[in-house]
Amino acid sequence: MNNKLNMLAKTIVNHSLKLGKGSKVLIKAISDSRELVWEIIKECELVGAYPFVEYFLDDTTARLLAMYNDESKMKIANRWNKVKWEDLDAEVIIDGSYNEYEFSEPVILEKSKLSRKINKELNDLITQHKKWVLLEWPTSLAAHKAGKPTEVYRDFVFDVCNVDYKKMYEACIPLKELMDKTDKVHIIGKGTDLTFSIKDIPSVICAGECNIPDGEVFTAPVKNSVNGVIQYNTDSPYDGKIYKNIRLEFKDGKIVKATCENGDNESLNKIFDSDEGSRYVGEFALGLNPMIREPVGSILFDEKIWGSFHFTPGQCYKGEAENGNDSIIHWDLVCMQEGEGEIYFDDVLIRKNGRFVLKELEFLNYGK
Repeated sequence: MNNKLNMLAKTIVNHSLKLGKGSKVLIKAISDSRELVWEIIKECELVGAYPFVEYFLDDTTARLLAMYNDESKMKIANRWNKVKWEDLDAEVIIDGSYNEYEFSEPVILEKSKLSRKINKELNDLITQHKKWVLLEWPTSLAAHKAGKPTEVYRDFVFDVCNVDYKKMYEACIPLKELMDKTDKVHIIGKGTDLTFSIKDIPSVICAGECNIPDGEVFTAPVKNSVNGVIQYNTDSPYDGKIYKNIRLEFKDGKIVKATCENGDNESLNKIFDSDEGSRYVGEFALGLNPMIREPVGSILFDEKIWGSFHFTPGQCYKGEAENGNDSIIHWDLVCMQEGEGEIYFDDVLIRKNGRFVLKELEFLNYGK
């Protein structure tokens, strides 16, 4: 385990953030991950970076603070964080799975929505102009959600996080080149028949720079080009609830109907009514991590499932794959296609049942 933690720390410091002498980095982590925090501190010392450490509050304390939060307190915290970020170069976020229902009370949900609005400018600054990397520690609760024994899940997480990201990046180059020259995308699957354009919107390879684990190539649809229906088949948490089999209908880019299997359609539609951009899509991505083959209940992992794609209502990635959509939400909803489903680029089949069929993309099947 020490070797795996050291490998991961080296990846974070040298590959993800590329820290150097004098770099100021904030390590924000759950207390369970302190062994990894120690390894990151040691790696920072080797490159001459300055690490600062903050630990997340436990869920009960965080919930209590959220319950008594108000607009004035949010603005004060936002002002403090702006000052802090003026003097920071990078951030490592080591999150941990928590009880999805801890923050599900209506009063907290409304305050969370307000907080996203107040902090949007700062969050955009961080994501667009600072270095950052996000990972999730394998807690026992996370293992429970994944349906695995804790020790088995820990081994899975560290194996997935320590893939060869340089090799992954090189393997993704032909897919990026193809996406960059593609106009029309057509996705067919169980309950899905969706068309949209990605013309002139850049594609981006994700290989351990901002997310760990990683493995995707993303772009964005032309904002008003999305038409048809999509049936997601991966459970997805949002604002204290877990939504199953979300189904979205699009017309000229906009979600005109949203339903889910567990029948909480009112709450689902409230999410898509957060602001004007919430009913438009800000990201389209293909999942490529060969070691993630099934959902584990964490979007950070599930959106990287080999043979999947995610189609994300909300904020686009400004400066990278920008389509003009602006929103306080960015919800990576995942559809797995291993064993079922087809994707066409400009009427040419590029992936069938999760496997790439073009010769120049076969390496992304990783022998599967």
